[in-house]
Amino acid sequence: MSMTAPRRLESLIGGRWVRGDREGQPLLDAATGELVAYIDATGLDMAHALDWGRRTGGPALRAMSFHERAAMLKALGLALMARKEEFYTESYRTGATRADGWVDIEGGIGTMLTLASKGRRELPNTRVLTDGDVEPLSRDHSFSAQHILTPLQGVAVHINAYNFPVWGMLEKIAPALLAGMPCIVKPASQTAYLTETVVRAIHETGILPQGALQLICGSVGDLLDHVTGQDVVTFTGSAWTGRKLRTHKAIVENSTRFTMEADSLNASILGPDAGPGTPEFDLFVREVAREMTTKAGQKCTAIRRVMVPAAHIDAVQDALVARLAGATLGLPAAESTRMGPLASRDQRDEVRARIRELQAVARIVAGDPDAVPAGLEAGAYLAPVLLRTDDPLNASAVHDCEAFGPVATLMPYEGTEQAVALAAMGKGSLVSSLFTNDPTVAQEVVLGLAPHHGRVLIGNRVSAKSSTGHGSPLAALVHGGPGRAGGGEELGGMRAVKHYMQRTAVQGAPTLLSAVTGRWSEGAEARSDIHPFRKSLAELRIGDQIVTAARAVTQEDVEHFAHFTGDTFYAHMDSQAARANPFFDDRVAHGYLIASFAAGLFVDPAPGPVLANYGVDNLRFLAPVYFGDTLQVRLTCKEINPRANAEYGEVRWDCQVTKQDGTVAAQYDVLTMVAKTWGQRAQAAE
Repeated sequence: MSMTAPRRLESLIGGRWVRGDREGQPLLDAATGELVAYIDATGLDMAHALDWGRRTGGPALRAMSFHERAAMLKALGLALMARKEEFYTESYRTGATRADGWVDIEGGIGTMLTLASKGRRELPNTRVLTDGDVEPLSRDHSFSAQHILTPLQGVAVHINAYNFPVWGMLEKIAPALLAGMPCIVKPASQTAYLTETVVRAIHETGILPQGALQLICGSVGDLLDHVTGQDVVTFTGSAWTGRKLRTHKAIVENSTRFTMEADSLNASILGPDAGPGTPEFDLFVREVAREMTTKAGQKCTAIRRVMVPAAHIDAVQDALVARLAGATLGLPAAESTRMGPLASRDQRDEVRARIRELQAVARIVAGDPDAVPAGLEAGAYLAPVLLRTDDPLNASAVHDCEAFGPVATLMPYEGTEQAVALAAMGKGSLVSSLFTNDPTVAQEVVLGLAPHHGRVLIGNRVSAKSSTGHGSPLAALVHGGPGRAGGGEELGGMRAVKHYMQRTAVQGAPTLLSAVTGRWSEGAEARSDIHPFRKSLAELRIGDQIVTAARAVTQEDVEHFAHFTGDTFYAHMDSQAARANPFFDDRVAHGYLIASFAAGLFVDPAPGPVLANYGVDNLRFLAPVYFGDTLQVRLTCKEINPRANAEYGEVRWDCQVTKQDGTVAAQYDVLTMVAKTWGQRAQAAE
């Protein structure tokens, strides 16, 4: 690793890179002890940072649609991926190996790209989200309500931990920016030089609008004194610090949203069926060893408590000791290195102190916390340490004390009920895992673990090749946990985005609600002129509607459909059996025949701007249709979502099928792709 001159880290505030008033705290290379940088934020105007984000970044982001913000995140993620080697070079200084850095760097960028993709697929191309269905509040549909979600008009302040200086930032700013909320990132000091490097790269792309992202390198000073009820504060770190921040005067008085991801004594359980010789036994041993050594155990999701059937504890111990012996310590950039140092010597001192606490109730069976490999004395190295307690129910320290490093404690259990009870003694964790191939064990243990954990992974021979493992948070899944783990939720797909938005119930006349939400609902104004299927997106409007002619349903129709499709269910073919059914008075038409007849009634068959039907949502058959009944369709343009980089967009249509007496026989949404323009395209084709 080459020696470079130390630099003074700068903060990005108000659109400018600025330094603190002092030289600041020295930051050392975790592997070599060399001076990397100085960090200080003394004298910086924190109130201005918040004001800049609210006045500049917020309006710029809120002016964009969800699809535009998703495209912004995608472009940013791709730009960062192109510069990943710069980040790996800096990452080695944090003690991370190439594999460790992959989780942090490419894992963080991948999380941003995943949220960008999900935002494009799952969110409309609008600036407001509807939440749930319209709530009718009057019989005549003149008064309704709709819950909506809009971006908070403050700043998301992210106070992050040292162990994932890239992923920890990107997994938080991605949902906030997608929601339309600007961010201030405050990385932990020890590894802030890597975060600053990435933020500089982000800033240089010019992809984010001014004020969308700011960075504080050093203490937050009086930043939290200036937060309001429109701001959000997220924290990752120790439970003690989290509790201190959560009770900050301004946060309490303004009911500022606060989410925390803190201490977590995660457990992994070997199922009673997974004895030596089974694939699950080998998978379990491999996973525990991997979680102890990846990032030198400095992961909030790492396995801290290893729970095995009492009959197998000696076999598990022998297998783990043998596997941990292969965890070669060395310089992070070296290909032969399997585990790098901790982030700092201070962190190593902290881990050693926690090991001493654990030794009061457990004995070390692998590793020496005081030994340092020859030639690595200048770094913060610590070999993996495995402890064992044979009385875990009376060894409270193993359930209370987290050694945030390559440390885990092995313990026996008697029966799955006791395994669940031991896991729960951690007082709430981010994740637990169970290795079993027995469905009964899986059901009993997972349902017992679920109330105490944010995530539960089941490992077995079937999922072994595709499983992401115990310690990998995923963008689509909740990352967080109850109790000691902080009680918050990060990630979780669109759940994470909605954390930065305000849910509001809007009541009023349906036409006015449609104007607010961009979605037509029952009772809102409708327009019937030319067939809406003849309109391109440039011409189509919410509320454009057609009411079709009527069509009678005959016995011949039903029997032809039954024989043609093979659906000869008795209710369609046997009068006596149908009348014995509590729902029917006689033979009935197929539900899918009704939907097919409806399409035949509302479709305009000539070539036009409607390009394709790609499905239906919320299809319900609400009343039986008997021979002789007539059907009529009301089709209304419900929602329009143009695609940013395509010549077409999605249109959602409200389809209501009624019988001759006005009874609704079927209700559903029809989904189509519609050209943005049609006349120009047709002329070009000619």
